[in-house]
Amino acid sequence: MLIYPDIEVKDGRCVLLARGSFEDPKAFEIAPLEAAKKFAAAGAERLHVVDLDGVEQGGRHNADQIVEIIRAVDIPVQVGGGVRTLAGVDWWIENGAARVVLGTAAVKDPTLVREACARHPGKIVVSLDARDGYVMIEGWREQTSFTAGDMAQRLADSGVAAIIFTDIDATEGEREATFAETSALGSEISIPLISSGCVRTLDDVSVLKHIPGVQGCIIGWAFFERWISVKDALAVAREPVTEAEFI
Repeated sequence: MLIYPDIEVKDGRCVLLARGSFEDPKAFEIAPLEAAKKFAAAGAERLHVVDLDGVEQGGRHNADQIVEIIRAVDIPVQVGGGVRTLAGVDWWIENGAARVVLGTAAVKDPTLVREACARHPGKIVVSLDARDGYVMIEGWREQTSFTAGDMAQRLADSGVAAIIFTDIDATEGEREATFAETSALGSEISIPLISSGCVRTLDDVSVLKHIPGVQGCIIGWAFFERWISVKDALAVAREPVTEAEFI
């Protein structure tokens, strides 16, 4: 299983949103570029970088800092946040993003997903965030009528490289719900699944590794708050899964 350290950028700073709220983001002293270099030096094989101002407003707002990260680290960087047009996808690919993440745009405009996948095979990822069973868009502020399973099935033939799934209820409440919803989605779809927002301990990494369909997990809070280390998370993620563990 792949580990994606999560760097979220707002107003040029590293921040994380408590319960997805833009009202009171927690800012960290470390600069986005420095965080990226530290994750890479610790052995990270991928990075997940989000333009939070883009999530909130659409468009590119922290592109300079993110492109600086892409150029500075020698590992693939997956970029999301505010990408809602084909031109926006093209721009990020041209500026070095290994993958581009579509969230709100993927739900509102499935044609965009198909066109982006056709133009950039293997480089388009869709992010689905669910609350009370339904996909949320516009930075978790607007509920749709689709479940994550519904949306994933709609995307099945589009050529999406992976789906990032966040169970919002679990990030806000009971831990077990995260794995239940993730496990259910993983069993429904053939597209590789990347879990986001549920890792707090190394045990969480171990559980996710054993869920069918899950090929990666995005970790933010646990790394920035030093609950776990990149090195230890990678070690757990790389441990082989034996048949005995399923008996």
